[in-house]
Amino acid sequence: MDEQEWIQVELKRLFETSQDYKQKALLMAASDLLKEQAIRKEQLQGELDGTLWSPGNWSM
Repeated sequence: MDEQEWIQVELKRLFETSQDYKQKALLMAASDLLKEQAIRKEQLQGELDGTLWSPGNWSM
């Protein structure tokens, strides 16, 4: 289990045990934010790979 998965599991556990609406909303927003960051990270890694392997972008 990587760090991202562990955090999501912990956020879910806290969400399920919480009795406070505001805390649940915060935990859900944190989970959504982490998911969005993971998607953007993957997209940026793909963009970087594409740029590095494009001979047109190689300058000397």
